[in-house]
Amino acid sequence: MSQNVSSIPRPLVRTNQWFIFLSIAATWISGQAWILLLPLIAGLLGMFFDYNPVMKFAKRFLQKNPSAYIPEDKEQQNFNQLIAITLLALGFVGYTLNWNALALTATIMVATASFVAILGFCVGCFIRFRWQQYRYHKAHNQN
Repeated sequence: MSQNVSSIPRPLVRTNQWFIFLSIAATWISGQAWILLLPLIAGLLGMFFDYNPVMKFAKRFLQKNPSAYIPEDKEQQNFNQLIAITLLALGFVGYTLNWNALALTATIMVATASFVAILGFCVGCFIRFRWQQYRYHKAHNQN
């Protein structure tokens, strides 16, 4: 029996990562918190309706069939997106309420994670892997 693993072409994931990073940078430079709503809304649409407008737009520029690109696990990307959505929301709330420590902490975390992911290391993947290991060991050590 084979499992059908859903995937996303890497260029679409990278585009989303750049969009998040550049949106945060634009927020920092301009001081306009509403810019954080762009990747936040795109992420929420992707999570709840399987329609990320950033990826849908970027898909138009793929030069090969989507299956020809390196695949990224959709379940893993949803986990990463959940982290990004949470931090973007915290950052937006922080900016809106003038809680600068919260705003900067949340946006620095998601900007760093997205930029490091662009460079090739997935922080969310590491977190999820460690969480799965913890759950596995906890389940097997209770006997």
